[in-house]
Amino acid sequence: MQLNGLIFTLPKEIKLLIGVFVIVLSIGFYTGLLFVGETSSANPNGIEEHYLGNEDDENAEVMRFKKSDQEMLTLVHNHILSMSIIFFLVGLIVSITQLNKKLKLFLIVEPFISVILTFGGLYMLWVGMLWMKYIVMFSGILMTLTFTASILIILKQLLVKK
Repeated sequence: MQLNGLIFTLPKEIKLLIGVFVIVLSIGFYTGLLFVGETSSANPNGIEEHYLGNEDDENAEVMRFKKSDQEMLTLVHNHILSMSIIFFLVGLIVSITQLNKKLKLFLIVEPFISVILTFGGLYMLWVGMLWMKYIVMFSGILMTLTFTASILIILKQLLVKK
């Protein structure tokens, strides 16, 4: 079965379903990024402070405490499971777009690597590997860029008539 470009042959109802799904999913994804920006200052030191606390910093505007075992396990568990489902569904849709094979493979596989690096990295940061904050930041940015590229490609190809 030829998947490359199959998106162009889908019935209007399926295209509409995919389009609405991708838009609503994007609203949820980018709202999550706004939350990250609000809670961790979206920089490596802010990430470290959010998970490890800042009790020793007398100049801190907001007092933060180290996350508990339960909080970290819940966060890692929930994000890895939910984002795996999100990227599986987006990957399925990307698989039927018309793209260069290597680019398509990258857009399908990379988000799963970034999910492990981002949320595994948060856990490793929490247990004391402070340099992981840079991996978390980089993988989070790469995951967001990959998601954005995938969504834009999907939406563009849904609107093209062939």
